[in-house]
Amino acid sequence: MSNPLLSGRFLTDKLVQLASLIAILLSAFQLWQGLTADLPATSFRPIHLTWVLVLVFLVYPAIKHETSPRLYPIARLIDLGLIATVIYSGWTIISFDYDDLSFLFNGLNLQDRIAGGLLILLLLEATRRTVGMVMVGIAIFFLGYAMFGDMLPSVVASKSFSLEEIIRFHIFSTNGVFGTPLAIAAGVVFIFVLFGAFLQVCGAGQFFIDCAFAIAGKYRGGPAKASVIASAALGSISGSAIANTVTTGALTIPMMKKLGYKPEEAAGIEASASTGGQIMPPVMGAGAFVMAQFTGIAYSDILLVSIAPAILYFGCTLLYVHLMACKLDLKGMDKIAQIRTVMAKGWHFLIPLVLITSLLLLSYSPVWVGIAGCAAVIISAMCRKSTRITISTFFSGMKQGALQALPISVACGTAGIVVGVVGQTGIGLQFTQFLMVLSGGYLWSVLALIAIAAIILGMGLPVTAAYIVLSIMAVPSLTDLGVGLLTAHMIVFWLSQTSNVTPPIALAAFAGAAIAKASPMKSAIQAFKLSQGFFLIPLMMAFSGLIFYGDVSLSQYLYAILLTTMLILGFAASIEGVFFHRLLIWQRIILLSANFTLLLTQGMPRNIGIIVIGILLIQNFFHYKNAQSK
Repeated sequence: MSNPLLSGRFLTDKLVQLASLIAILLSAFQLWQGLTADLPATSFRPIHLTWVLVLVFLVYPAIKHETSPRLYPIARLIDLGLIATVIYSGWTIISFDYDDLSFLFNGLNLQDRIAGGLLILLLLEATRRTVGMVMVGIAIFFLGYAMFGDMLPSVVASKSFSLEEIIRFHIFSTNGVFGTPLAIAAGVVFIFVLFGAFLQVCGAGQFFIDCAFAIAGKYRGGPAKASVIASAALGSISGSAIANTVTTGALTIPMMKKLGYKPEEAAGIEASASTGGQIMPPVMGAGAFVMAQFTGIAYSDILLVSIAPAILYFGCTLLYVHLMACKLDLKGMDKIAQIRTVMAKGWHFLIPLVLITSLLLLSYSPVWVGIAGCAAVIISAMCRKSTRITISTFFSGMKQGALQALPISVACGTAGIVVGVVGQTGIGLQFTQFLMVLSGGYLWSVLALIAIAAIILGMGLPVTAAYIVLSIMAVPSLTDLGVGLLTAHMIVFWLSQTSNVTPPIALAAFAGAAIAKASPMKSAIQAFKLSQGFFLIPLMMAFSGLIFYGDVSLSQYLYAILLTTMLILGFAASIEGVFFHRLLIWQRIILLSANFTLLLTQGMPRNIGIIVIGILLIQNFFHYKNAQSK
């Protein structure tokens, strides 16, 4: 007779309760550290990672109860053994005496080597469970390169390092696993994920969706335009394009289908808009905080230069949505709430966003800003009886914040291995030289190769991890070709988003397809078409001064905005075959030719291209007016 204490249901219930308690305590610990900063990096980062790994093995079982009820209890007992191993390894690393420098000369003792090696293995297993095998494979590849680099051809060879040297560098220092990526995830990113979780449990998400419908619902393709606006508001603080797709898409996708959009179009629109939320200030899905750390440029500067490109991206997406609605002859929604009615019910949710934006622009510490944002959410929620936070709601926010941060911290810890190997072996310089040779030294070719690498990396990595890996390897090649440091990072950051909407693996589009009951691949194709801004706008960053920083003049910046706007209008009209009115084939060909003139040329040819696109679109407008008057 089986022991009831080892039954699947008992284990599930008890472990869920334990995970909830540990998650709440983790959020409390993060807030305490953010307020006091009492712990040094050599203690805080290992404690954070240990806590995160314990939670991962509780929340992400190796075998789910539904999949194999008989093996589930055994698997959970193994997970408990892994948790005990995590605690042992973490405690050994946290207790390590960094003041005794003898380990730098004599190496680590056996216990430290075992603890460090076990932590790397446990981190890779946690990464497999939360992020996937691709990230694990990349980390193993780089570790293998560090160990056996001397056996490779001289072009890519490097000095080989012993296992003890690798463990010492990646575990017992603030490099590798405990390097910059994890430092950002454990500090700033966690607090802003917690901020987003509090907004969600208080009902702010529904408020933003209601606002979007009130603003755009009455126009052509109203639900689709509302989806874009809501995703811009929610995506920045959600930290995940896929989570944003599922959250807003559950409401917007059925309404788009009901209005007349095809299922794959509805899924593609939501995926494109949700992915765009990751480049929208003030939070930008945590990527801007990583960028600030890597570049040494103030976050407020990154926020400011990101506003215009983000608006251009969402303008591009809204334009495609509008043109699709025109082609399908769709109308707006009949019944929508007035914006003043919606604002009267939820205006207080804007207070935290205004507060964090203002404080970030004033260059306050991002961690303190995030904590202030969390407090502002709680205080502002008290302004309405319907949104007041109870003890249960508060703890729910604390729990959800910690659980949502798990994949980010794990991915950043593993990305730290890649960053560490690049620094330890010097492979970054060799990769830059390889890119330069392969591209022939042309900026266009380098950008194309980086875009391909971003799409491939993004198929298996979260956006933040893909950006970290790609920036370490690719940014130097861009700066060598004269691209400014901030511009180079911004280009790589934008291109890192593309995998969510680019076939054959477009995870945000696939998530939207599941809600829309549409073909995943057709949905991905629609999302790719709608997300052209992710490719066009980085090109304009590189070639037209769209990033207003450094030696870019105001006139150059304004011209870049005009150029990018005309490029977006021209591409959308030529691809969709309609603007105000249907375009003839010869008009579409001329528009497409003018678009490539804007992309491939400089000076007067670009000006001619702008004029040609303007004349054709104005002509199309008057054609539409004449048709309406008849």
